[in-house]
Amino acid sequence: MTSQIDVESIDAGYDQLQVLNQVSFSLQPGQIGCMLGPSGCGKTTVLRAIAGFEPVWRGRILIDQVEVSSRKSFLVPEKRNIGMVFQDFALFPHLKVEDNVCFGLKGMDRKQQHGRVQEMLAIVGMPAYGKAYPHQLSGGQQQRIALARALAPRPGVLLLDEPFSNMDAEMREQLAREVRSILKQENNTAILVTHDQNEAFAMADQICVMNEGSIQQQGSGYELYHEPVNRFVADFIGQGVILPATVEGENTVRTDLGVIAGSHPITDRPGEMVDVLIRPDDVVHDDESSESAIVVEKAFRGADFLYHLRMDSGIEVMCLAPSHHNHKINERIGIRLNVDHLVTFSRN
Repeated sequence: MTSQIDVESIDAGYDQLQVLNQVSFSLQPGQIGCMLGPSGCGKTTVLRAIAGFEPVWRGRILIDQVEVSSRKSFLVPEKRNIGMVFQDFALFPHLKVEDNVCFGLKGMDRKQQHGRVQEMLAIVGMPAYGKAYPHQLSGGQQQRIALARALAPRPGVLLLDEPFSNMDAEMREQLAREVRSILKQENNTAILVTHDQNEAFAMADQICVMNEGSIQQQGSGYELYHEPVNRFVADFIGQGVILPATVEGENTVRTDLGVIAGSHPITDRPGEMVDVLIRPDDVVHDDESSESAIVVEKAFRGADFLYHLRMDSGIEVMCLAPSHHNHKINERIGIRLNVDHLVTFSRN
């Protein structure tokens, strides 16, 4: 049975060093969450607190509305019905794949164990590898077996601690999508810890962006990219530049790229200076535009180019253009704004 998780205002740390500060979030049964942030921000400490490896100093953690961690109560890890997938997979090298997957299946007879092992190998797409040893598998295959072993006992919650970090970027994103599909098929509640936003986007329903022990913002990947609540989230998620602007109305600002309008009210008053977030997909390459900029840098990405452009005012922006628009460094190209989400930050 999949579980609900409620983390309520927890503080935690090691010895006298506080790592987490008022961390709160919830996941409904079957949801996949993610703790996303730079190294040292506390995301793994959140996972360890949920697993029961670290006590909480203040606040509490509930699984299916049962308090498992607080100052008053503590349920030992083995009684929390939690599965874990580690960064190094932690497969037993001397055991065959089928024996690795079977390892956590207690309280079943041999026929039931065999049936569940075969079911899990089929779910992770490796039904023919039961007799193989871990060293005979690729990194991606070992990851699938580690996932099968963690899911075999049907845990209420699955915790994944940077499980794709030893792989190249393309493999990480592909595996994240595959793991999401498997978790959804099994209807598992899960929490992923990662510093890679593409992994988070590929896998999670809800993402908590962390910095210095606190959650800066929780939301979908779309919300975090288009509606960041502060400069840290805007900088950490995606790419972009900050441009100075003057407030003209309750939802319009004027920049060197022209007037930008949005749907959300701006709290700053007309005439005040603010900063505006401009994403690469907000700047459109348009040869017919009266605005132009010089190509300073370019990066080929297959389907598109990421151009770094300098305007006549000296301000630099980024532009995402289809790859058949192949312009040279120092070439002048026409650009125009196409901003769907106006994001401003006060200077106060």
